[in-house]
Amino acid sequence: MFTSGEFSAMAETWAMSGIGLISLSENLVDLIWADRPDVPSEPVRVHPVEFSGESVADKLEKIRRELKLRRMDAHVVTMLDAIAWLYNVRGSDVEYNPVVIAYAIVTMDSAMLFVHGEKVGESLRSHLAGQVNINEYEAFADALGELADGGGRILLDSGSASQWVTEQLEGNCSVEMGTSPITLLKAVKNEVELEGFKKAHVRDGVAMVRFLNWLEKAVPAGGVTEISAADKLAGFRAENEHFTGLSFETISSYGPHGAIIHYGPTPETDVELKPDGIYLVDSGGQYLDGTTDITRTVTLGNPTKKQKELFTRVLKGHIDLGMCRFPVGTVGKQLDTIARLPLWEVGLNYGHGTGHGVGSYLNVHEGPHAISYYRCIGVPFMPGMVTSNEPGFYLAGEFGIRIENLVYVVQDETAPDKELPFNRFENLTVCPIDTRLVEQSLLTDAELDYLNRYHRFVFDSLSPLLSGDDLEWLRKATKKL
Repeated sequence: MFTSGEFSAMAETWAMSGIGLISLSENLVDLIWADRPDVPSEPVRVHPVEFSGESVADKLEKIRRELKLRRMDAHVVTMLDAIAWLYNVRGSDVEYNPVVIAYAIVTMDSAMLFVHGEKVGESLRSHLAGQVNINEYEAFADALGELADGGGRILLDSGSASQWVTEQLEGNCSVEMGTSPITLLKAVKNEVELEGFKKAHVRDGVAMVRFLNWLEKAVPAGGVTEISAADKLAGFRAENEHFTGLSFETISSYGPHGAIIHYGPTPETDVELKPDGIYLVDSGGQYLDGTTDITRTVTLGNPTKKQKELFTRVLKGHIDLGMCRFPVGTVGKQLDTIARLPLWEVGLNYGHGTGHGVGSYLNVHEGPHAISYYRCIGVPFMPGMVTSNEPGFYLAGEFGIRIENLVYVVQDETAPDKELPFNRFENLTVCPIDTRLVEQSLLTDAELDYLNRYHRFVFDSLSPLLSGDDLEWLRKATKKL
């Protein structure tokens, strides 16, 4: 239930009050959870190289090379997305996240997967044959005991390995806590993964345009609620090729609900959207070739001067971060300030990070990188990393504003000094930004040019895939300012 680090911190804190922590062999929650659902039994799915871009053998070679550099003899992997990435598998065990409940162990000459037997089909056996030994999930504890008895240095990820795993390794071995090498390898996407991201975002953009066009016409007619709008958007996404589900619960928030950063409508809180005020929708999809996450804030009526000014300041931060160039070695905490400055200039701020990493048909939130001054993460941004760019502003009791695109890092070939290399961002998300909320006088020439170029990119990417009323809506929504 607790990572080794969390357990140690609690033990140290409570020891000062004379309280000791004792590990139990049984999970107390399991003992009292009478109606606990069965373990999901959907088969493990093979994620082919045409989407992953790299074979299991190549990934294992990289992991073993890193273990050798660190003078480790084995790595126990407990992060579900890390296991899915390493073995090129996906599953349906966790809602919104295409992962499998499993464990893995990698040594210098073997690799093991521990998973419930009913999930193992012939396709998985064939996929891993000769590379990975498949074991029953319950055999993991014994395997840890054998590792412990065998001695050597065992690497555990300090941010995810549980105290239970650590205790099972007590014996002749030396347990070393650190960052799993999988974390960074997974974060830096290869060319195939990036190409998949681009294709997935074009399809996702088609769904978003169809939804926003529908929303603009349906709200004045009445009967559209936060929940029904979210369901409609999910329906548009479901029509896309390679779609497997949503990447998280849709944040469909109207008016004051938009000021609740992680609002999720329920039957008790659901309200009807009226042809007035602001609507914020934060949503995403899981596709075989990529994961999407997008937020758009739109006006449903005639925006006020205050709404336009605040929206434009959020937009300025979004654009400024999107078009910035930064030297190699820059970390997220340094980039975060860029997105906040237009709000800071008038004494305003927002209470969340500006960006998070995103997996390749994996978890919509992944590390190790992030754009946030709330979290001191020393991992620099490097080419191939995907992150969100999502500044916002929230006025309690009135409305919320957030503009979110996914972007990826590329080397800036235009940097004048080749001895001092720079990076920059490229957009993945393909969807218009509501220019009805833009106070153009607040934008610099460079910001306005960026917005117009982005909308040209959106139109060129989506127009071949749209027709009729949807195409006309797109043409209007991307019109040059």
